Amino acid sequence: MVENDRLGAWIAHVVLIIGIVILAFPVYLAFVGSTHDAATISNGQMPLTPGPNLVAAYEKALFTGTSGTTREPVWTMMRNSLIMALAIAVGKIAISLLSAFAVVYFRFPFRQTAFWIIFVTLMLPVEVRIYPTYKIVSDLGMLNTYAGLTIPLIASATATLLFRQFFMTVPDELVEASKIDGAGPMRFFVDTLLPLSVTSIAAMFVIQFIYGWNQYLWPLLITTSDNMQTIVIGLRKMIVTQDALTEWDVAMATAILAMLPPVAIVLLMQRFFVKGLVETEK
Repeated sequence: MVENDRLGAWIAHVVLIIGIVILAFPVYLAFVGSTHDAATISNGQMPLTPGPNLVAAYEKALFTGTSGTTREPVWTMMRNSLIMALAIAVGKIAISLLSAFAVVYFRFPFRQTAFWIIFVTLMLPVEVRIYPTYKIVSDLGMLNTYAGLTIPLIASATATLLFRQFFMTVPDELVEASKIDGAGPMRFFVDTLLPLSVTSIAAMFVIQFIYGWNQYLWPLLITTSDNMQTIVIGLRKMIVTQDALTEWDVAMATAILAMLPPVAIVLLMQRFFVKGLVETEK
């Protein structure tokens, strides 16, 4: 029995290692490509070992940019992406917490109808409502602004559903105790519900940050100036139609840099993220 357990553990580890290699190898190739000159990559002669242009490629990407269809340095695009991702994540969480709190703890006409209307919007992604949303943003003069990048994407039925389900597991005794102590609704929300929701908030923050960071279609439509474009848009513009003209070393360095903030968020909040998704005892 012990031998079977050891064999199963070995098989599981082998499969895990193979999966890691398959997923990590393209990232390694991108890193290696960022250390070689563009001619070596374009000619198909890139080795599997890092080259001598590591510092030069990343310095050019961060502070100079490419000669392609975008000339903005990567740090500007990463700043835009970071502001967009943080605003979307924080905004979605704030609005969803308040809407879930209202649906669960307040009694008003058509309360369940309001929740189901919010829930139905899960079937209406940005792509479906892209034209009316763009028209409204354009009429309000929010093109090429951070408000235009973030506000239309802030509402989240997914986060509202998650927090609603969590709030429904909070014992009624806590509500009664807060009433006895003379706490009002917002005092109960701030002092009781928010501390209990930390793990759920952390899990939702990670998901929504990555969602905001990886946005492509909406920033593509809403930004027309290079200094407002996000890292995803900039990376796409670096790869021009003529393959020989693409500065592959800078493009691959940009791809590696674009991965760092989401990876850092996941690593820093991994413990809370996992607890928020799998913890059942509140």
